[in-house]
Amino acid sequence: MILPKSPAEDTLERKHFAWLSIAAAVTTIALKTGAWWMTGSVGLLSDALESFVNLAGASFALWMILIASRPPDEDHPFGHSKAEYFSSGFEGILIFGAAAAIIWAAAERIASPHPLEALGPGLAVSALATAINLGVAIALRRAAKRFDSIALEADSRHLMTDVVTSVGVVIGVGAVALTGWLVLDPLIAIAVGLNILFEGFRLVRASVDGLMDRSLGEPEQARLREALDALAPRGVGWRGLRTRRAGAHTWIDVVVLVPGAWTVDVAHDIADEVEATLGAIVPNATVVTHLEPHAA
Repeated sequence: MILPKSPAEDTLERKHFAWLSIAAAVTTIALKTGAWWMTGSVGLLSDALESFVNLAGASFALWMILIASRPPDEDHPFGHSKAEYFSSGFEGILIFGAAAAIIWAAAERIASPHPLEALGPGLAVSALATAINLGVAIALRRAAKRFDSIALEADSRHLMTDVVTSVGVVIGVGAVALTGWLVLDPLIAIAVGLNILFEGFRLVRASVDGLMDRSLGEPEQARLREALDALAPRGVGWRGLRTRRAGAHTWIDVVVLVPGAWTVDVAHDIADEVEATLGAIVPNATVVTHLEPHAA
């Protein structure tokens, strides 16, 4: 059996990226709250509220990364890597709450329009916060791919959604300044709320898929089957290929069929070869094979 590398090997770097996300959330909360205070824009308020979700999500992600890095123990012989899925689900649920608050505040503002003030400085502060989120979102996306971390991926996707909605808010508030149509501000805020609701749904779905042991994608499974089929000319077959992803780790098991006349040593060498081949296709995977005889 080929065992994956220990999660503790990259925990320190994952923690650094989680702390980066927390620092960005605290900074953007201060900036966006200041922009809302200067302008009175409910659109900018919605942006500030979403940054609070970013902070809660990033803090929870850090906690789950620490739990996921724990080695297997007697009660958890397969490790703790699935903990990262709780981070994705938790952040999705937080997004639902923030979206509801945003839409509620915007609906009230539609009923009672309020003039906006100090739009220039407010928009400038909001643009600075958006630039910070964009830089951190890109860094987290690269780290998520590097470490195969759904917690960092969820954080990155949420921050990128925040960037898109922030741009929308700035455009909406700017449109209010140009046209004087105050209703544009709460309408943009409602659009922001609906947009992040969709992102929250995607994060929760990804979390559920992971907790329900969803298999690898078809392209990866096709590569595994192709590698196994390549052994046929040597009298080796296979059946029962199963895969599942658990956080940063993947589990693959397959029944390897060998001629019954083969010695244990020869069959064992083939099993080792299969495990090494499949492990090279899917990095950081635990590959388990089971030998059974078949007619040569």
